[in-house]
Amino acid sequence: MVDAPREAAWARLRAFSVHVLTASGVAFDFAAVALLSGPAPDPRVLFLLLMAPVVIDAVDGPLARRWAVARWAAPIQGRTIDDIVDYLTFTFVPLLLVWRMGWLPRPAAAYVVVACVASLFGFANAAAKQEDEGFFLGFPSYWNVFAFYAGLWAARHGTAPVAVACLLLSALTVLPVRFIYPNLAPRPWRAPLLAGAAVWLALLAAMLPSYPLPPAPLVWASLVYPAFYVGLSVVLDRCGRRRGQPDA
Repeated sequence: MVDAPREAAWARLRAFSVHVLTASGVAFDFAAVALLSGPAPDPRVLFLLLMAPVVIDAVDGPLARRWAVARWAAPIQGRTIDDIVDYLTFTFVPLLLVWRMGWLPRPAAAYVVVACVASLFGFANAAAKQEDEGFFLGFPSYWNVFAFYAGLWAARHGTAPVAVACLLLSALTVLPVRFIYPNLAPRPWRAPLLAGAAVWLALLAAMLPSYPLPPAPLVWASLVYPAFYVGLSVVLDRCGRRRGQPDA
């Protein structure tokens, strides 16, 4: 015979543990900010610290659905915790890194503030996650990716290209353009996107020991997946909009 109170208590414990897991990402963000506050921060260590919340972000959603967090831990809004940690991980800390390392031209703080404000509007947009269709509305604030490549660009080509990219991505964050939500991408694209992301992350990791001046072939190889992601986003967005148009 099933002990109903014990089963309910266990279900609540599991559900709240998912909230704790999501919130734990802020510890790595704090460690990253503490590193940036030092006299000679190593961006390679910071990128490793920011990887932990990204991994947490990838697993807490499936766990939340599997363990019915919305039912058993309803008083706590997991989406709110997730948005706060994501803003720190994907926007604030990476842009703080770009500013701290001098990868933007003067006035560097102005570029960072523009990007931070644009991302705030993106996070506050109720329509930003179009989960049913598998899209993000606007650039999905992947400023951690921007920060990684900003160091590469600044080391090879100076800070001007970084500033241009920062302003372009800030504009795309609030414009009605759509980017694929990889975990919810329509079939048959979900598997290639996720597999490609794994290979791409391995390439980024391979560049870390010699960052910010890794071998050029490695840098060019790492750009294949972002180009594929953006190109596929454009194509699938256009196809989706055409299907959504009423017949003449």
